[in-house]
Amino acid sequence: MKTSRWAALAAAALACCAPAAHAQSTEPSIPRGTLTATPTIVQPGVKPNLKWSITYPSIVQDYTEIEGGNTVNPTEDLWVDIRILGAGVTVSNSNGNGYTFVPTRAEFSYGGGSYREIFYGTNTQVQPSKIVKTEKVLEGQRLRFGGKYKYNNSWGPYFNSQSGTQNVRTLVNGDKPPSNVPEYNAPSLESFLKPYLDSSGRVKIGPMDVIVFMELTHTDSQKSDPGYDLQDMVLLCTFRTVTTPAP
Repeated sequence: MKTSRWAALAAAALACCAPAAHAQSTEPSIPRGTLTATPTIVQPGVKPNLKWSITYPSIVQDYTEIEGGNTVNPTEDLWVDIRILGAGVTVSNSNGNGYTFVPTRAEFSYGGGSYREIFYGTNTQVQPSKIVKTEKVLEGQRLRFGGKYKYNNSWGPYFNSQSGTQNVRTLVNGDKPPSNVPEYNAPSLESFLKPYLDSSGRVKIGPMDVIVFMELTHTDSQKSDPGYDLQDMVLLCTFRTVTTPAP
């Protein structure tokens, strides 16, 4: 949960509860192999020639590079499907009982272009299984991300991959999130994020996925504040080769 430092304490009287997230399959593919023998029928005492063929699972690191901890650089042409996992900016209710999610905007930039909106809404409007953006990305054309929230008809601070801050982070399966992300069993961990972490707190996503964490209410100088938790906007980017069918 996150309450904006800039938002006034008053908010709508009705609190909204976060929906449970439904994770995509996080089980990585396993190596698959075949064994052939030549000849297939032999006489006693004759040794056939055996040949193994092993196909190893693809991982996103084979097709992309993470630059600066916040930018994805494809090393070959790919497709990417982007989903919104959660939007965690909240304000306290005026009666001091509970909280309300506020509208948050997620943006995406490709190939040095302008940042474009791919989601705007509250956490209650997030559908984790829904693809909000599909893009064919070419080798060397970088993907960047940004976001901001809105309260009382005013935008909060804006951060993106080029802000020169650590407000946007990109991680892959098995990575350890920054220490600001609450531990797996911590009460402050958003319910929408828990399916994407294992019990040790490491990222648990598909082998071709990149998860994007955003902190939208605090700056780098406020990392010690409990509200700096990188849960204000979380995206999941699933990459596939140009020959892989769409989901």
